Amino acid sequence: VQLQASGGGLVQAGDSLRLFCDTRRRPSSNNGMGWFRQAPGKEREFVAGISWDGGTSYYLDSVKGRFTISREKGKSVVYLQMNSLKPEDTAVYYCAVARGAWASSSRDAYQYWGQGTLVTVSS
Repeated sequence: VQLQASGGGLVQAGDSLRLFCDTRRRPSSNNGMGWFRQAPGKEREFVAGISWDGGTSYYLDSVKGRFTISREKGKSVVYLQMNSLKPEDTAVYYCAVARGAWASSSRDAYQYWGQGTLVTVSS
């Protein structure tokens, strides 16, 4: 496993979760990072991305204002804080290391992927 994603679980609508991505096996301090998700029967979609220095972040429209991606400089962990969760947020969430310094909504822009962590939101 190149990246280790964790923090998923079963929660109720309106609850919060914090996902973690351990990148120690694939150092990423000079790379953008992203979180994607894949719901059953759907394609994997971009959720959030952050630049190498943490200064710029990007979000899927449907999660803006509810999710926050962050990283600590010099540390190998990237976070996804998810608040006000909805049943439609149910999916397997994957973290990924970008090929360059900036994040992107395109899957092709990422070179390393984690194994995924399941988030289930009940109504």
